[in-house]
This record gives sequence, C-alpha cells and structure tokens, in this order.
Amino acid sequence: MKHKDALSSIKIAKGQIDFIQTMITEDRYCIDISNQIEAVVSLLRKTQKSIVKNHLDHCVKEAIESKDATQKIDEIKQLLDKVIK
Repeated sequence: MKHKDALSSIKIAKGQIDFIQTMITEDRYCIDISNQIEAVVSLLRKTQKSIVKNHLDHCVKEAIESKDATQKIDEIKQLLDKVIK
C-alpha cells in the first residue's frame, strides 16, 4: 500500500469515527456502536499491515542491499513488541 492509499484509508477511518461519535451522542444501540468500532479497528489494522509490508519491500530491502540494515531490523523488532503482546 502506497502512502496515498494509506491516507485514503485513514480518511475513511476518520469518517467512521465521526459516525461513531454521532451514534454515541444519539444513544444508539451499544452493539451497533461496538460493531462500528470493530470496523474501524479492522481498517486500521489492515492499513498498518500494508504500511509495514511496504516498509519491508522498500526501506528494509534498500538497507539490506546497502549492508546497513541493523537500524531497520531494530525498528521492526520494536514494532513487533508493540503489536504482538
């Protein structure tokens, strides 16, 4: 996923969050609100996965080719520590 596509996904998520706020303000059914929250979380996870794949395909690959991958590998390790608990 290119940054342009990721930005589009983030804008969609923002719109969904705005809708969730409206649902809460209108005291809508809790399960419906929860389902909307799950949709946003799912979209954000999908976007993050694509961004990380793009990072591996480009930034990390270039670092490996230039024999300077230690920092990029450390960044991925830190990200994994946050994502996988």
